[in-house]
Amino acid sequence: MFLPSLSMAVQFSDKEIAALIAERKELPSDYHQRIQTKARRGHKESELDIVGAKGSEFRLILRQSSVNSFDFSVILAFRVPKSNVLFRLRRYNGKHGEHTNTIEGQTFYDYHVHMATERYQESGLREDTYAEPTNRYADFGGAVKCLMEDCKFALPKGDQSSLF
Repeated sequence: MFLPSLSMAVQFSDKEIAALIAERKELPSDYHQRIQTKARRGHKESELDIVGAKGSEFRLILRQSSVNSFDFSVILAFRVPKSNVLFRLRRYNGKHGEHTNTIEGQTFYDYHVHMATERYQESGLREDTYAEPTNRYADFGGAVKCLMEDCKFALPKGDQSSLF
């Protein structure tokens, strides 16, 4: 895997991004308690650090507006080794305004999934600027479930409960 130096911008290929997403991420036995959101300024939030099956470090970030329940982000980030950089692999967003894919010129207002792409990085944009509308979820809990299914999260051994 490409490991950038601290002085250069972090950039990953689509193949590297896909490998990180496909890496198995087993949830800790106390994940239910640890992903419960807590009130912050204007929103509720929680974070959970997870080590993947191949040793990669990930962070699950859950945020939801305290005012508008449709304004949320469920994020999977990769912690770049030997740095404090979090590289956002996926971001499952609620209906909180229009989104425009700059390169394609496509604008929509819907639930949507942001995806890190090599092409957007090369264009100088944030790694997860590109997004696709989705009808796979309609609330915060549904977005958490979709991210966990899509990004290879696994329940702890013996846990038969739902992910969220």
